[in-house]
Amino acid sequence: MRDMHDVPFTKRDTKLAPCVTVCAALALSGCGALGGFLGDEQDEPAPAKLESFEPVTEVRTLWSRRAASGERGQRLELRSVLAEGRVYAAGHDGDVAAYDPFTGERLWEADTGVAVSGGPGAGAGLVVVGSGGGDVIALSGADGAAVWRARVTSEVLSAPAVGKRIVAVRTVDGKLFGLDAATGERIWVYDRTVPALTLRGTGSPVIAGDVVVAGFDGGQLAAVSLADGQLLWETQAALPTGQTELERLTDMDADPVVADGIVYAVTFQGRVSAFDLATGRPLWQRELSSHAGMGIGRHMLYITDDQSHVWAIDRRSGLSLWRQDGLARRQVTAPVEFGDYVVVADYQGHVHWLSMEDGGFAARTRAGSGAVLAPPATNETAVYVLGSTGTLTALTLP
Repeated sequence: MRDMHDVPFTKRDTKLAPCVTVCAALALSGCGALGGFLGDEQDEPAPAKLESFEPVTEVRTLWSRRAASGERGQRLELRSVLAEGRVYAAGHDGDVAAYDPFTGERLWEADTGVAVSGGPGAGAGLVVVGSGGGDVIALSGADGAAVWRARVTSEVLSAPAVGKRIVAVRTVDGKLFGLDAATGERIWVYDRTVPALTLRGTGSPVIAGDVVVAGFDGGQLAAVSLADGQLLWETQAALPTGQTELERLTDMDADPVVADGIVYAVTFQGRVSAFDLATGRPLWQRELSSHAGMGIGRHMLYITDDQSHVWAIDRRSGLSLWRQDGLARRQVTAPVEFGDYVVVADYQGHVHWLSMEDGGFAARTRAGSGAVLAPPATNETAVYVLGSTGTLTALTLP
């Protein structure tokens, strides 16, 4: 395999890149927002209509709160995150808040003063968000007090990964930063070349022990040392194919998933793969395209593909176990496992509960009126869904 560091890339014009990446992301998501520029939106297949079914379980709303300002039409995947007995949420206007996961009581709220575009990430006593201007802000998880503020080189569109000593931050210009968790000081930077055309978005880095794993535009997956950012291994998770730049997009915008010493990664217009965490050696690969992402289960890997079909795949072999096609083109989130069910949400705020055994519809409810763009967060008690309008809803089963 040819070393991608040796392949020439066209330098991206930074003034034009935001428009190019936004156009690509919207055109490929099926939302039709740029139909007047990219073709007749009437030619695009409509989102699947929701069919009625007999529920096999009852979903209860544990609580629902206006938790954040939302994403204000920016199509940001601002998410809720659980850490250290609290659930955190952030809004584009700069607000970050902490809630009791069982009662919904607001424990604190803070205004970062920046336009939040990525996060929050939480852990080790910190809650960290990133902005469109390259600000990274760390707050105390206990009371929301400001801990530090740092600057990176460009927009942050994904959740930072928070470790005890290092906070890993991925930026849209192809960089992965390691910041000191105590001070925000820049400790190291890992840099990859960005293709001329990319989807708007980046996957969140993942900290696994003393390793940081991150995906990059162009389909690269890299593992670097958490302490100093030295490259441990890098692999090409998918190879670009096709004649045009649009056809050759192979971005890894979905978060990698790490479990039991294995890294799972999926690319747009590429493959889903499993790699050995220690060496980067591929264990299995199969064709599948996704930018929404994956969720890990006890025995299965769940993936929402680029047509919003939800898949269950055997973690050991990569073989398909089932596929649910009833949510096609509904801009479905990455799946999460909860009890005996797989949970996803869609562009109208519907939350769908699928049978873990065969993918059949088991229950459906709604979490607010806006779209849900980020995957739900889960603990043993509930599923937490943050809508694009800023409503945070806790759902549970009897």
